Amino acid sequence: MSTYGPIERIKAKLPPRLLRIYQRYSLGGKRVTVGYAVALMLLGGLGLISHLNTSQLRQSARQVNQTQIAVQNLNDLLLALSEADYSRRGYYLYSDTTELETYQTAVAPIKSLLGQLHQSLGPFPDQLEQLEQLEPLVAEYLTLSEQAIAQFQQTQAPLTVQDPVIIQIRQKQRQVRQQIIALRTVIEQTLQSQVERAQTELQSRLLIETLGAALTLLIFSGIYLLLYRQKRRREFAEMQRRIMAHAKGLSEMKLQFFSMISHEFRTPLSLILGSAQLLEQTLRPQLEPTKLKHLHRIQSSVKMMTQLLTDVLTIARADAGELECDPVLVEMQTFCLNLIEDFQAVAEGKRTIRFAQRGSATHAKIDERLVYSILSNLLSNALKYSPAESTVYFTLICEPAAVSFEVKDKGIGISLADQALLYEPFKRGTNAATISGTGLGLALVKKCLDLHQGEIAIESEVGVGTTVTVTIPQAEL
Repeated sequence: MSTYGPIERIKAKLPPRLLRIYQRYSLGGKRVTVGYAVALMLLGGLGLISHLNTSQLRQSARQVNQTQIAVQNLNDLLLALSEADYSRRGYYLYSDTTELETYQTAVAPIKSLLGQLHQSLGPFPDQLEQLEQLEPLVAEYLTLSEQAIAQFQQTQAPLTVQDPVIIQIRQKQRQVRQQIIALRTVIEQTLQSQVERAQTELQSRLLIETLGAALTLLIFSGIYLLLYRQKRRREFAEMQRRIMAHAKGLSEMKLQFFSMISHEFRTPLSLILGSAQLLEQTLRPQLEPTKLKHLHRIQSSVKMMTQLLTDVLTIARADAGELECDPVLVEMQTFCLNLIEDFQAVAEGKRTIRFAQRGSATHAKIDERLVYSILSNLLSNALKYSPAESTVYFTLICEPAAVSFEVKDKGIGISLADQALLYEPFKRGTNAATISGTGLGLALVKKCLDLHQGEIAIESEVGVGTTVTVTIPQAEL
């Protein structure tokens, strides 16, 4: 049982030209599929990159926001400490309780500000370490400030710059301020670095997205062009199909016409030939040689017309694809000798055919009807275009791989210009105008030889002669 699917069976029946077109379409369809797949992968990649870009931008924005909050908290802390210091000094210089309340209001949010700084600087270990160094200094500063206030409340004497507690407060205040400024500088540098890195990453990702979008657009443009080319190819294939169908219809009409003409002409030609032969047999003793010559001319003309009809009908069948090749095993020497005998019986001008055989094989697979037509046309041309009383050399070369036939004459020859048109119907050599012929012989030879997948080679020189070699392979039949 055959393992071919329906598509394979259809492809096996397609002519070579249509099969090549199908293969182009099939390959084009695969290209479109691959193009769509690549485009979808690129779109997916662009979507992923866009998602990563958005996530990265959000993360960068959060980090920048946290850093800005940390800077603001440091500024607020520095402001609160400055306001507390100013209020504290105002309290024990002017004994104004309002200044004490202002001091207490200023130091109240310091603990909260430090907590907020802890949260803001959580992702930054180095800044967090500096903050942890700042916290004890702030605590010591606040403790010293409370001691100064308590001392003033006990003594009710203003504190001077030489007072030990004031000296310690100023030292701590400088340390706190230096630590805050250093921390703020580091945070601001981090903020600047984050902004620059975010801008660089954004530009890089935007470039990647732009290139990806351009590449995707290019792929879709390629797919569009490929689909457009496929459409044009389908239109061309449809046009070719219509042309082939029209040509096939014309070939069938031509075959029907030639078949009808052949049938209509063969009957009267057979009657004419039979009547001429009967007259020759009956009146031969009574007729003069000149009159017998006229009867022979009638018979020759009828045979030529019959052969012309046969050749035209054979070419029409070959053009319509209805000429079949059915090779069978044939004993080649007997086949060739029978062919020569048929020609010698009607040869004119004392022309002779000399036969020779070479090769290690005796049999070959050929279509007898087609090969007879090939060789009869070659021998007919060789005899026709050779001088009277000349010899035509006919050689059979039978080998297991191929069988070859060589027909050599010493006739008028064929010019190089005419050799290019030898296989076109009704084309004859320019030096053969005075010799009767139809120009169908070699065209018919080529048609029959193509069915055998054979080859023909012609060597000719004007005024010297012509050698025609026909080769029919055996391995492919």
